[in-house]
Amino acid sequence: MQIHPLITKTEELAELCERLAKHDFVCVDTEFMRENTYYPLLCLIQIGNEEEAAAIDPLAKGMDMTPLLDLMCDNEDVLKIFHAGGQDVEIIYNLTGKTPHPIFDTQIAMMAISQSEQIGYANLVESWLNKTIDKGARFTDWSRRPLTERQIEYAIGDVTYLAKIFPKILNRLVKTDRGHWLNAEMEKLADPSNYANDLDVAWKRIRSPGRNPAVLGRLKALAAWREKEAQDKDIPRGRIIRDETLADLASHPPKKQADLAKVRGLSNAWKENDIGKRLMRVLETAEPMDKSEMPEKAKRGAPLGKEGALVADLLKLLLKIRSREIDVASRLLTRSDEMEALAAGLRNLPILEGWRYEVFGKDALDLVEGKLAFAVEKGRLKMTHIDDVPASAATGDAEQTETSADTAAE
Repeated sequence: MQIHPLITKTEELAELCERLAKHDFVCVDTEFMRENTYYPLLCLIQIGNEEEAAAIDPLAKGMDMTPLLDLMCDNEDVLKIFHAGGQDVEIIYNLTGKTPHPIFDTQIAMMAISQSEQIGYANLVESWLNKTIDKGARFTDWSRRPLTERQIEYAIGDVTYLAKIFPKILNRLVKTDRGHWLNAEMEKLADPSNYANDLDVAWKRIRSPGRNPAVLGRLKALAAWREKEAQDKDIPRGRIIRDETLADLASHPPKKQADLAKVRGLSNAWKENDIGKRLMRVLETAEPMDKSEMPEKAKRGAPLGKEGALVADLLKLLLKIRSREIDVASRLLTRSDEMEALAAGLRNLPILEGWRYEVFGKDALDLVEGKLAFAVEKGRLKMTHIDDVPASAATGDAEQTETSADTAAE
């Protein structure tokens, strides 16, 4: 594989992207800083395939990133490979208003072929290539220039190893016929709505203090105002006001600016400074939330109760067994709250649709409806369908199931 010197000129970048566009896939990673800014500061982009790789300096004087961004967002013929790529996709969206597509995330893919829930990149490399990554440059300040050779080598390794690992993962997916499991997951990762910064929905990130229209109206107005303040100052939103303070202000709005000094989480200066004045104007003009915007009441089936909680515990046990049997991460199949909803009587759930139903949901539903029991065979826990149990053994199986339920509850 050819490793290019750090790319600092637009012409070099355009030539690289023209070559990469002729291949089936490219591996992508970014280095950025976001501790002190509202928007992540892109400091380095690494890109490559099985033949060549390079690091690109977006901070270089005169650098135009258009050739790379066009390859990422406008070329549907090249698959873009990331590992845990959510923040990388967010950065590209911030630059273009679009997301890379088509997209493939190796961390998500690993969930379909192993029990790894969120495997890190270093563990991925060690698992597939038996190589240990030098982590010395992991916490570097990527915004400082010049970058050292060690920093660049470390950064490029994030795509050179990935270019070797991706075909192996793809081959495993083909062999296990699980590639289609990931289609929806990858489309979700590439959905632009996940990264759009709509001020009108900023309040949804904050834990809602009940369903009072007046309170939620103030929360919506305050959250939008905080986002704008943070954007204008280019600082993290939490440095303006923390979430819990914002929720408290929405629930218990001060009557006058001087009262801001009494609000936990605000400094004494807010009682007379300009930002305090702007906050008070927001509170004074906030309208109750429109009925159409009100959050839905939590959908619940029958209250779980003690017995329902035991059923949910059995479903979680079933999930562990099935995940182990088919070597898949349980998180890809379902979540705890979904199993509790199933135990409570809800049926309009993702677990009961598509491949998830075939792999796990059908048995989970059978367990809830009394058609599936647990059994121990040669010291190994397994599931047994009640219809398959001989009548003479029904009592014993019932006792077995009751014992298993008690064990799970403990």
